[in-house]
Amino acid sequence: MENNQYIYMDHAATTSVHPEVVEVMQPYFSEYYGNPSGLYSMAQEARSSIDQSRKIVSNFLGCRPSEVIFTSGGTESDNLAIKGSVFGNTFNGKHILTTSIEHHAVLNSCYQLEQMGFEVEYVNPNSDGLINPQDIADRINEKTVLVTIMLVNNEIGTIQPISKISEIIKQKSNEYGHDVIFHTDAVQAIEFEEVDVKKLGVDLLSISAHKFGGPKGVGVLYVRRNIPFEALQVGGGQERERRSGTENVPGIVGLAKAISLLDYRKQSSKKHCRFLRDRLIQGISNKIPDTILNGHPTIRVDNNVNFCFEGIEGEPLLVGLDFSGIFASSGSACSSGSLEPSHVLTSIGRSPQLAQSSLRLTIGHNNTEKEVDFVLDKLVELVSKLRSMPTL
Repeated sequence: MENNQYIYMDHAATTSVHPEVVEVMQPYFSEYYGNPSGLYSMAQEARSSIDQSRKIVSNFLGCRPSEVIFTSGGTESDNLAIKGSVFGNTFNGKHILTTSIEHHAVLNSCYQLEQMGFEVEYVNPNSDGLINPQDIADRINEKTVLVTIMLVNNEIGTIQPISKISEIIKQKSNEYGHDVIFHTDAVQAIEFEEVDVKKLGVDLLSISAHKFGGPKGVGVLYVRRNIPFEALQVGGGQERERRSGTENVPGIVGLAKAISLLDYRKQSSKKHCRFLRDRLIQGISNKIPDTILNGHPTIRVDNNVNFCFEGIEGEPLLVGLDFSGIFASSGSACSSGSLEPSHVLTSIGRSPQLAQSSLRLTIGHNNTEKEVDFVLDKLVELVSKLRSMPTL
């Protein structure tokens, strides 16, 4: 791109902080910087802002303010949801159900729990990345205490049938005489999908502010009241003794503002991003031979495009795009430095070699049709060039 311009298409990794979010956060760094646990007026101003932010978040999620826990982001929310719920519920069993395509915050939490004596089953999706609700039903038993399944996959964008799975979990809970707790990682869903916790039927839900125009380092965990739950981080008893630590007031205020802005633009953003997504998918499919779309063709989040390109590797493709001023990724930002093929792509049947040729383009509401066309032109050029290069 000319004049130091660039095209950013990695919104699943992070988003820019909205200027209005920066503006509302600013006073809490330099003016209302009191510790919210204090009794004096500056501290109570901070406390009041947290309380108001909690109400904004609870209204968006369709829950009570007391069910909202502020965390440091999606990773902590996932860890806290999984470990906090099973540690508080061991009297009912030590069996956990998840899928093989979860974010590493979920998978690595489950691996840790296996080392501690918990039994974890990893359900595989079909070739489109969809989980069959019946596969969940078949694996829940009298010792199952937790099911954790992400709403939208962070790599391939497939949307899981969370509400249908919730109905099954409720039926099984009645059958076995105790609640099987249901958690969903909604980090990639919040800008485009329904995240009302009652409509989804979930007991725990994770989000992270930096995925929708908020600051990094702050997130939310919804915890339905009265479910067994044990704090992982103890100290001063903040967040109703579920997550101790001095609150990140600027971050919390910024998260709430980002949600307010998101609520306002959600439908228009969905329509705009879906149009650009479909233009990209159609353009890549029509103009570049030997490509494979990863994820379900229609049951996918509105901004996600993920392809494998036969005969090339993803890393030189990303470097070439970067040189052209296009910022994209090969999958999860949390594992982009790994030489291992994507666990998501291998779980849906891609060979390790093919999985390493993947490209993820995730669109934001500020992207334009002109940018999409520029990206398509560069992709056609780069893939052709890389395929023509002799292999060692």
